[in-house]
Amino acid sequence: MKKRLLYYSLIPHINHKNALVITGMRQVGKTTLMRQIFKEIGEKPKVWFDLDNPLDQKVFEDIDYRNIFTRLAKTAEIGENKRLFVFIDEIQNFPEITKVMKYLIDHFGVKFIVTGSSNFYLKNLFPESLSGRKFLYDLSPLSFRECLYFKEKITLQKAQENDLEKLLRGNDLFKFKKFELDYDDYLRFGGFPEVVMTEDTDTKKEILKNIFASFFEKDLKILSDHQDIRQLRDFILLLVPRVGSLLEISKLASELGIDRPKVYGFLEFLQGTFFIKLLPKFSRSIDRTVAGGRKVYFSDTGILNSIGQVNEAQLFENAAVNQLSVYGSVSFYRKKNAAEIDAILDGKTAFEIKLRGTENDLRKVSKVAESIKIKRAFIISKVFTDKKKIVAGLNL
Repeated sequence: MKKRLLYYSLIPHINHKNALVITGMRQVGKTTLMRQIFKEIGEKPKVWFDLDNPLDQKVFEDIDYRNIFTRLAKTAEIGENKRLFVFIDEIQNFPEITKVMKYLIDHFGVKFIVTGSSNFYLKNLFPESLSGRKFLYDLSPLSFRECLYFKEKITLQKAQENDLEKLLRGNDLFKFKKFELDYDDYLRFGGFPEVVMTEDTDTKKEILKNIFASFFEKDLKILSDHQDIRQLRDFILLLVPRVGSLLEISKLASELGIDRPKVYGFLEFLQGTFFIKLLPKFSRSIDRTVAGGRKVYFSDTGILNSIGQVNEAQLFENAAVNQLSVYGSVSFYRKKNAAEIDAILDGKTAFEIKLRGTENDLRKVSKVAESIKIKRAFIISKVFTDKKKIVAGLNL
């Protein structure tokens, strides 16, 4: 299995005192990534635990944390002045683990490399005991460039190119034609590694169904009420046709027959488990996150396609927003008179997303961007054009 690009960002921090915490959806490759790091450190004292296993949880169930270290050190056969490396998969299953981690980091210099499938769990179940003692990384489904790298169609060096400015400067017709079918496949099936590396279309669809089923089986443990689980399922189905649209909370609540706070709770849960992205409205105020309603997108277009139907424009916009998110924070702009901008990156660059971008589209978005003091504007187009500032989606 090839290494995710995040691997190369993690390795330089392997000897730092802070814990490495890798979060993300299930099946994006967190465990594989951690196993690759486990292998990379070679013969250093190391132990591995999977907290999906109750027996592994028991190792950390001791009110005297020194006893825990003694057991871990004995298991790893740690030598004199050697540092212990502890790898833990699925830490959200044992909330008390962060207190243990803090103590062992502070008193014994233990290096932790851990994964978690839910920021929702981390935020709501974990005490904030690792403040200043962790580096937090989100592992998303494969980007399009990572897909090409995994399929051995581009080099690692090309996959690691992260210069958005360079990508925005020009289009390459040869590159577009070379990877056009791959991009269509990416839009349809998304970026889960197992899906990307599977050739058969029917098998891809089956894997996506299994990923969705696994989400309900494992991540919904926190929702013990079966009625809540059914309502959440129906809520997800209501979100599908709303991709790229401003969410109307009252309407969603009415259609499901629930109250507004519960809708907000579902949205927080789905975003916290990396299932969806909620784009905030752009604002010049200090706190942009509360500037009105939000637009919804799914974190993977393959999952989106497997649970419902959206049109081509929605699918492309969803993919483009996910691609832009790699480069920074994304918001959108909408005014009451219907003037809007699909995506604004880091409050500095405006993007309108079109299946077939034109110079007229560019003039319109540039005018709106100028009205809110954003100096740069581009069109992201699914169809290739050689016009300046109209960028092919597969280039991002």
